[in-house]
Amino acid sequence: MSNREGSETVPGGRKRRPIRRPRPGPSTPRFAKPLTPASVLGWTALSAIAPGAAHLRAGRRRTGLAFLSVYVLLLLAALAFGLTRNLQDVAALAGDGAMVSVVVVACVFALVWFAVLVTSYVALSPNRLNQQGQVVTGIVVGVLCVAVMSPFALTANYVMTLRGTIHEIFPSVPDPDVPSPVKEGEDPWGGRDRVNFLLIGGDAAGDRTGVRTDSMNVASVDLKTGNTVLFSLPRNLQHVRFPPTSPLRKQFPNGYMAELPNGGLLNEVWQYANDNPQLMGGKNKGPRALMDAIGYTLNLKIDYYMLMNMYGFADLVDAIGGLKIRVEQDVKWGGHYGTAGTIKAGYRRLSGEEALWYGRSRVNSDDFSRMARQRCVIGAFAQQATPTKILTNFTKIAGAAKRLAQTNIPQHLVQPLVELAVKVKDARITSLQFVPPDFYSGRPDWVKIRQAAKKALTDSTRPAGQAQTANVSASPSVTSSASPTRTHAATPTQTPTRNTQKSGAKSLSELCGLS
Repeated sequence: MSNREGSETVPGGRKRRPIRRPRPGPSTPRFAKPLTPASVLGWTALSAIAPGAAHLRAGRRRTGLAFLSVYVLLLLAALAFGLTRNLQDVAALAGDGAMVSVVVVACVFALVWFAVLVTSYVALSPNRLNQQGQVVTGIVVGVLCVAVMSPFALTANYVMTLRGTIHEIFPSVPDPDVPSPVKEGEDPWGGRDRVNFLLIGGDAAGDRTGVRTDSMNVASVDLKTGNTVLFSLPRNLQHVRFPPTSPLRKQFPNGYMAELPNGGLLNEVWQYANDNPQLMGGKNKGPRALMDAIGYTLNLKIDYYMLMNMYGFADLVDAIGGLKIRVEQDVKWGGHYGTAGTIKAGYRRLSGEEALWYGRSRVNSDDFSRMARQRCVIGAFAQQATPTKILTNFTKIAGAAKRLAQTNIPQHLVQPLVELAVKVKDARITSLQFVPPDFYSGRPDWVKIRQAAKKALTDSTRPAGQAQTANVSASPSVTSSASPTRTHAATPTQTPTRNTQKSGAKSLSELCGLS
């Protein structure tokens, strides 16, 4: 006989303890069907993109809801961060400390996701499966753990590769000729309005001694707007002057090797300084000598230089999948006679080797045409090296950069440099080359060159509709006492090579057909 409390009476009037019926535990949902190997794998895989799903299926609601809530909060935080940031903010990740933080965070997330998958798998009680099911699900979940951790490991690897590349290319020991590092919170550019970079294409190869600077461009960047003027100087510019502060001024008071009628080319300055350390006051002063000469020619202070080995540049172009360039006319390439092939006129996607020869070929061409093509290659690369291409081919790009680059830009300026590069990418880039008929390389008019450079910089600060070309009169009336000595000549001599290009500061889109 039983009473209301569910207890039972036995003969003799004694009562038994109430009967307790078992309730479903947290590991056995009341209405759950038995799990199969496929369902165990499915719920575990779902937990990789929705942590907590497997725990909810296993009846561990508190744990499952906790995992899911934290995951949703992380997603919302990441979404908010992405929507409130732009490329300029992302560029801050180029700092050394930021890169280390990214690596640490990536490793932590990899371990967290590994733990989430393992605990999800265990929560589904795979021990209830038969032996074969346990083996199969264990192997598949192990592979799944590796797959989930791979993106985080890849991110950490990319960042470490980038950090190693930066440390290898950019010097950690300050160059005595470069301004000292600024303190944290100060303007990294030292309060300047513009910063001037000398971009050099070095024609060094295994069968040559030394470096020939066959491509020399100065990028003068407005730090506020990012508007940039590219000045292209001919390799055969003769008898350049040196500023009074240069050790070579005493050696060549009238210009570099001015006593030689057909010598003293600009592309020889770097190697001459390296070959004569006793004159320069130290070894490897070629960059400083060239920066002094070009800066004095343009009346600009060249702040930093970057030398790119032209043969390494081909690897860099291949790493981003080639360059699309408008070829004005057929260009034969390969060797001195163009025996390797012909780059046909029209819009072409050039491989690294073709892009290199497109900028170097002398067949049926001249130095000034080469300069124009080199500017187009530089402009096309700057435009087409998109963040997506860089990330997709990052390891190749980093490897190529190590082989081709040499610079005096210190490591503490890498982050500000990336931020500036992002600004330049969306700004206006104009270009001016000092070529005939306005400028003669054989007997340069130094004052005219300076006046043209000054005008080009002034025009670059105006709105695009008001910008003018940088043509100046043949006899400017204003001269500066600090200017190099002007060469007086009734009829300038013809340069060693002819010119088929028109001068004037123009946009690269106009010159090269870049969209």
